[in-house]
Amino acid sequence: MTVLRQTSINAVIATGMTFAILIGGIDLSVGSVLGLCGAVAATMVSSGMNVVLAVLIALLLGTFIGYLNGSLITTGGLQPFIATLGTVTLLRGAILVFTQGRPISTGKTPASEYFSEIGTGFIGPIPIPVYIMVLVFIVAYYILNHTRIGRYIYATGSNEEATMYSGIKTARVKRFVYAVSGMMAALAGILLTARLGSAQPTSGAGYELDAIAAVVLGGTSMVGGIGTIGGTAIGALIIGVLNNALNLMKVSSYYQDVAKGIVILIAVLLDRKQKSSR
Repeated sequence: MTVLRQTSINAVIATGMTFAILIGGIDLSVGSVLGLCGAVAATMVSSGMNVVLAVLIALLLGTFIGYLNGSLITTGGLQPFIATLGTVTLLRGAILVFTQGRPISTGKTPASEYFSEIGTGFIGPIPIPVYIMVLVFIVAYYILNHTRIGRYIYATGSNEEATMYSGIKTARVKRFVYAVSGMMAALAGILLTARLGSAQPTSGAGYELDAIAAVVLGGTSMVGGIGTIGGTAIGALIIGVLNNALNLMKVSSYYQDVAKGIVILIAVLLDRKQKSSR
């Protein structure tokens, strides 16, 4: 249960990242979106605002930022890597301005107690973040496998030009995908802030790498069109178990990054080998 709770944050981000990679894109801004939305949620909760309203506003903010990323890529004609890399820098600056470089506590109000339950509470023997993670996986699976937009996502990633000629508005598909990625990053920020009881100015740094690692380990192709949410769930669990095992073995955080980098490289090389053998 401890490993699953720790994995839930990366798993939620990785779900949104799966959507982005399936269309042949990438979203490097998820860590920064997590940090900003977490800080906004902490500020609202500490002021005594209704928890549901605070969560909704944070989710809408993440969705809006993701939609802007999609607009930069479609309307602005920027490459996904460049567009989201620019957003990373912008949002990191915005987080420091918003927080003044200091942690923001969720406070000791009744609202903060309810808010903390999102990250630390249990329903039966299972942590609430695990329920949220499973719900996110189920909804994402349904969208990708049983809806029209899901078919459009796979089609866009497989052959965008052919998809456009068939009458599908791929620009709308991309904006939807990046909006989903932003919303998932915001949800992860809410989970992390609720769990810690505060939002740190550096929250989310490096989370995009773990999310990409989970997606790649789950078998999603970096060129788009191939991948499953089930695979991403397995990939996120592998990363979570790896992090937990290395911590229990008291391995330095520096070597942990080396280990995760090696795992990512092996997964990408195996993916390329499988494609060349087809």
